[in-house]
Amino acid sequence: MDAASLLTGLLVGALLATAVTLGVVALLSRRRPEGAGLDPVHESLDHLHRLLAGMERERATAHGELREQMGTVGQASAQLRHETAALVTALRTPHVRGRWGEVQLRRVVEVAGLVEHCDFVEQPGGTNDEGAGVRPDLVVTLSDGRQVIVDAKVPFTGYIEAVQATDHSVRDQRVAMHARQLRVHIDQLAARRYPTAFRPAAPFTVLFVPSDGFLMTALEAEPGLLEYGFSRDVVLATPSTLLALLRTVAYSWRQERLARDADQVLEVGRRLHARLGTLSGHLTRLGSALGTTMTRFNETVGSYERSVLTAARRFDDLGIAESPVPTPEPLEASVRTLHPTGPPFDGADVADRRDRDGTTG
Repeated sequence: MDAASLLTGLLVGALLATAVTLGVVALLSRRRPEGAGLDPVHESLDHLHRLLAGMERERATAHGELREQMGTVGQASAQLRHETAALVTALRTPHVRGRWGEVQLRRVVEVAGLVEHCDFVEQPGGTNDEGAGVRPDLVVTLSDGRQVIVDAKVPFTGYIEAVQATDHSVRDQRVAMHARQLRVHIDQLAARRYPTAFRPAAPFTVLFVPSDGFLMTALEAEPGLLEYGFSRDVVLATPSTLLALLRTVAYSWRQERLARDADQVLEVGRRLHARLGTLSGHLTRLGSALGTTMTRFNETVGSYERSVLTAARRFDDLGIAESPVPTPEPLEASVRTLHPTGPPFDGADVADRRDRDGTTG
């Protein structure tokens, strides 16, 4: 129910209510004097007039707003038709279609997480085995050094005409033409022999279709198009399938970096282990030297007490010396032996070892 129907219903209801009110007032006025029966009628008419005036203002306001909104919708529809027509006209130009495919390819590569000039190169030049110059849209480098060639220049004039067709038979003809155009492009891409221009390269070329709808429409007319591309060493990929492929490539790159970092960590660990072995040898020889030094010191102190200090104490007994000769104390400390590294042990083993060594945390 629209606003006009609602306002009409309200107006009819108000008129009926007024008529009923006037009838009741007329009946009552017959039983009353003439002067006393007209006041309620005037009040009811004034109230009805105010009500109708308010309803008319609201109707006019709503009608104006509705007209303004309809005008805005009409302008937006006209602008949308103009932009759609401009887009269709632009997509009919081969250069614009190719550039749009390159932009779509660039977006997929960025979403996949690849880094420019490290994992892929855009539009590199090369020469195939037949001496012809080629320039693909993208060359992706795998972790093992191999390269994957990607080309995004796909004709889809037939697809645009199929979308614009209003007749079902005409649409079927345009869809069949779109499938033929895609098949011809597969043959042209296979004839360029991209893998021979970029070695080492994968033995196939990826044909990037900028939209999943383009490939699905072509497969409606020719279901064996994918198998035909495989037989020509051409893999048809849409944004979703190419994204999965490039994410796999990016994952292999990350694994390669992790493996390379792990090799570096292993090499540093080997060097550290060798240096720790050298330091352990030095500590062992230093401990042996310290033990030998303490043994020689204790032997010297014993010889000093037996041979020299006994004679020096005779001077003390005779009162010749001003102060007694001090007696050196032998060293009772022991040098801890550096034990070889044993198997791993847990916290309980650490506590037991601290108890045996008499050490604390």
